[in-house]
Amino acid sequence: MTTRPRFLPHPILSPLLTGLWLLLTNSVSPGQILLGLLLGWVIPLLTLRFWPEAITIRRPFTLIRYIGLLLYDIIIANFTVARLILGNPDRLKPVFIELPLDLTSSLAIGLLTNSITLTPGTVSARLSEDGRYLLVHALNENDPDNLIATIKDRYERPLREIFEQC
Repeated sequence: MTTRPRFLPHPILSPLLTGLWLLLTNSVSPGQILLGLLLGWVIPLLTLRFWPEAITIRRPFTLIRYIGLLLYDIIIANFTVARLILGNPDRLKPVFIELPLDLTSSLAIGLLTNSITLTPGTVSARLSEDGRYLLVHALNENDPDNLIATIKDRYERPLREIFEQC
């Protein structure tokens, strides 16, 4: 297990929290910047004992591409779901699939389940006891095998590259 610096335990989370604070307050005044920096430093310190493992990002550029892809998928899925619902909702073909997981990191699995749920039209319903399968509900899917392949290719594979040894 790697040791984390005590003064700044999560060097990536701290600036993200600071940026999130500035977005939420919609201000870049010196006081808000200072408060954002303080929150970005204190929150990771106070929550350090809840993080079971040190976060190691093995491929930061893959993470940036992943975030962009996820945002793109969320936007496109919003329009697709709106079209499906406003069109003829009686023609929807909802389905539950069991997605076999190659991920082993709890962080990566958590990000995958959240990515699926954030994308309109799909919801992560349950993680198996052993963490090897994820039950996913899709609003409209004709080919469950295609949905599994899409999730594994677009979301699981990049998360595995980012957070795990491949």
